[in-house]
Amino acid sequence: MIIRFEDPQDERLRDYHSMTDVNLRRALETECGLFMAESFNVIDRALRSGCRPRSFMMSEKWLEKFAPLFEKDPSVPVFVASEDVLEQTTGFHVHRGALAAMHRPELPTVAEVLAGARTVAVFEDIVDHTNLGAMFRSAAALGVDAVLVTPSSADPLYRRSIRVSMGTVFQVPWTRLEAWPHGLDVLREHGFTSYALALEEGSVPLQDAELGPGGKVAFILGTEGHGLKRSTLSRVDGTIIIPMSGGVDSLNVAAASAVVFWQRQAELALA
Repeated sequence: MIIRFEDPQDERLRDYHSMTDVNLRRALETECGLFMAESFNVIDRALRSGCRPRSFMMSEKWLEKFAPLFEKDPSVPVFVASEDVLEQTTGFHVHRGALAAMHRPELPTVAEVLAGARTVAVFEDIVDHTNLGAMFRSAAALGVDAVLVTPSSADPLYRRSIRVSMGTVFQVPWTRLEAWPHGLDVLREHGFTSYALALEEGSVPLQDAELGPGGKVAFILGTEGHGLKRSTLSRVDGTIIIPMSGGVDSLNVAAASAVVFWQRQAELALA
């Protein structure tokens, strides 16, 4: 259902207003049970994962390209306007073709996410949306079976997180833990050995850690600024480090996650 509009303040476009205001969007998207997807590939992956669209928004020139996506349900509104009006509506230049407001799916339980998993990543207090999206992309690319995010972590379904992940947030089973670090007890109950990535005395180099190729492993990766909480480190089964050279003591958390996931995937391939 194509609807052309000229007024950026049209109430029908409420889902798309003030999209550059992170705090406002966090409140609005939670209140309205929605999230935003951007670009053909991301919207396509969201739809393929079972997410339901509320509406689409784009300029006239993108209608033909996105038609295979919005024509799946003719009852869903497709808002169309000039690029200038789109920018006034959202607060930024919509240069990736289109936006889609999607119904936010109900998160599965921790038990559902862990069922059948051997490699799990736990993201503790990752508040940077770019890092969070990159970590999901690495998890999808490098064989992580499930992701758990702690209560204080950023929203994996925030527009920037989704975009950086290239939509892989819709591929990796994930959910949010209700309590942390008590969630480590839940992992242990499900048979997982937990390893924190931390610069601690006694930490074992990644390649020397006994990760148990056939066992269940959970990797805990912490916030960008201060690292993992002491309460977390006191509960994990072990700590690991990535060996460094050149006077560098650590990597960005997103880069570090990719190294750890690759090492785990390589070990499983040799098992």
